[in-house]
Amino acid sequence: MEITKLTLKEAIDKLKSGEITSVQLTEYYLKRIKELNPKLNAYITVFEDEALEAAELSDQRRKDNSLLSEIDGCPVAIKDNMAMAGTKTTAASKILENYVSPYDATAIKKLKNAGAVILGKTNMDEFAMGSSTESSYFGPTKNPWDIERVPGGSSGGSAAAVAADLCVAALGSDTGGSIRQPASFCGINGLKPTYGTVSRYGLFAMASSLDQIGPMTKTAEDAEILLNIIAGSDEKDSTSVSQKLKAESQKEISKCKIGIPKEYFAEGLDKEVKKTIEEAIQNFENQGAEIQEISLPNTQYALACYYIIMFVEVSSNLARYDGIKYGHSAKEAQNLLETYFKSRSQGLGLEAKRRVMLGAYTSSAGYIDQYYNKAQKVRGLIKNDFDKAFEKVDFILGPVAPSPAFKIGEKTDDPLTMYLSDIYTIAVNLAGLPAISVPVNHTDTSKVSAPVGLQIIGPQFSDLDILSLAKKYESSSHGVPRAPIS
Repeated sequence: MEITKLTLKEAIDKLKSGEITSVQLTEYYLKRIKELNPKLNAYITVFEDEALEAAELSDQRRKDNSLLSEIDGCPVAIKDNMAMAGTKTTAASKILENYVSPYDATAIKKLKNAGAVILGKTNMDEFAMGSSTESSYFGPTKNPWDIERVPGGSSGGSAAAVAADLCVAALGSDTGGSIRQPASFCGINGLKPTYGTVSRYGLFAMASSLDQIGPMTKTAEDAEILLNIIAGSDEKDSTSVSQKLKAESQKEISKCKIGIPKEYFAEGLDKEVKKTIEEAIQNFENQGAEIQEISLPNTQYALACYYIIMFVEVSSNLARYDGIKYGHSAKEAQNLLETYFKSRSQGLGLEAKRRVMLGAYTSSAGYIDQYYNKAQKVRGLIKNDFDKAFEKVDFILGPVAPSPAFKIGEKTDDPLTMYLSDIYTIAVNLAGLPAISVPVNHTDTSKVSAPVGLQIIGPQFSDLDILSLAKKYESSSHGVPRAPIS
């Protein structure tokens, strides 16, 4: 068995049995990163020395019978918008190209406290703004299934790293689909937890009321393992919740009521993706699940609602990057105002500038009621749609993205088309719900050669329930092909 094909659970078991050491496992991944990262550009920074040192310490703890957790010694990757003490944290932006974080994000601290070996920081869209990982200052990441195609975004580096076996698991962040959409494009699992389940402290904020950190893994079982490590309340994040993760409904699929939103299968959905998702839904029906068509009527407003709220929060959050305290500072500036203007102009990319300006406009005097405040009211209506639906069904199923991975450069000149890539995922963030992208096993009749993700959505704090359903689907779908890159 190839070591780097291991799932997180398999790596845990092999370390436990003594079949392999953490140092051996880490060396394999570092070697593979050296071979494939020049082709994929999945990592921005690799911590070779630090990772090997952490692996040695883990092996010693195993000898001493003093392991920190079940993932002790497992090599993982993290998206480069999470602070990690003493390392560069760039958010894939020129303005933070040489920024070294003085502290750990809470999620990173929990990984360290669990003994995980952190291999490096993965590539992403600049400040998590994008659906393709093409807006990175460090260049685009390539999809391991087809290097001419995007891996999705903004957590494209983490998705590509997991899919190409450049780590055993990874963390991403999801503001409007940034874990689930790249997971769909790269044929892996990607969980967006309930808002507040994982602390956002140390996550470089894009849109604070929408951002959430989550696991990106080869299986739903792996996602559950990683979620249990990083979840929990945090006094440094007032939006984190103390509610403990627990499975309320360990139902068999035969006892589940599953809703299929008619709005998710309307115009704009690729016909082969539609067919693939319908085959996955049929799998649930064949196992006895009760399938109901439902309506989420305010879905039509979700895209506009999301982009207004997100733009405003982006404009506020990116105001801190001013060339004064840290990050890129224009050397030729003659005064304070010039420092602000030139540093931001030089340091921020096109998409970041676009969102900052649109956010400033929609939150300005005379327009805030017309745009932002109205969008917040619509957000409430979207959440109400889900609340009503979950009075009738246990879960909601649908596509993650309207198409498989598109070609690099195909949508960069058309922002609106790029924004439509998140049309099925953004409502989940607006409502603060948990959702997972599970890779669909293509049948012989399907013409889709690229990966496609099935989205499972649950009520708030049903994270373990949707993971349970995802695991049951995986066990009944006879596995999913892995990315062919080598």
